[in-house]
Amino acid sequence: MDNCKANKSIRCTVQQCQNHCGQENYCALDTISVGTHESNPTMCQCTDCESFVAKN
Repeated sequence: MDNCKANKSIRCTVQQCQNHCGQENYCALDTISVGTHESNPTMCQCTDCESFVAKN
């Protein structure tokens, strides 16, 4: 993301997301939404960042 303003409260290593701030490993959004794709999540792998936007 060009001219990214990293939100130091939201760490992120998903470089394929449009909101990722390059080498800083932070998100540019003010807030994110976290959800799940499981009916009974029991591990972190069961959760999803619902604010993810794929880079073009």
